[in-house]
Amino acid sequence: MTRARAWHAVTAAVVLAALLLQLVLVLQGGRVLDEQEEPGLGVRLARLVAYFTIQSNVLVAVAAVALARDPRRDGPVWRVVRLAGVVGIAVTGLVHVVLLRPLLDLDGADWVADKLLHVAVPLLAVVGWAAFGPRPRVTGRVVAWALAWPVAWLAVTLLVGATSGWYPYPFLDPDEDGAGAVVVSCVGVTVLFLLLFGLATLVDRRAPQAPRRLSR
Repeated sequence: MTRARAWHAVTAAVVLAALLLQLVLVLQGGRVLDEQEEPGLGVRLARLVAYFTIQSNVLVAVAAVALARDPRRDGPVWRVVRLAGVVGIAVTGLVHVVLLRPLLDLDGADWVADKLLHVAVPLLAVVGWAAFGPRPRVTGRVVAWALAWPVAWLAVTLLVGATSGWYPYPFLDPDEDGAGAVVVSCVGVTVLFLLLFGLATLVDRRAPQAPRRLSR
């Protein structure tokens, strides 16, 4: 389990560094994806937490820190956190590449934070899960609870956006391309989630148990 522990430790270090860097940038006045207004510090911090990118990275951090200590970690709540983090960060990376990267023009520390949160962490988390598990851990109940998080996030995000006019991502803002485009985006991302949860379930059930005890 030495290799598994090392991989999870590296993942934990990278994701914690990425989150800390992004927090520092926001404290210094950064506005993440929003380039139209300059809200106060309290609003900037609240909006930072509202990003799905940040939430998925936090879940990865929680899982990676625990797995660095015990690569065979298990438990009912733990299984949900682990699966939600892996699938959530995979969606974060894919949506960033397809929908968000063309909208960003970053440099310096902002560029570094963006690449860590949207590229490095997704790759480390997904590859680490595929290689080291732990598995088997996925059941229908685990999938249902893990799916509840992005569904709740979307509902709260749309509600807050409708009342405040602020949306964390342009493809959720009806003022950008209309409500129809928002519906299409929501359906598309939901389908992506379902496909990835299905793929994760398949891999968890058919791939060899991991981590292997012989790797000590």
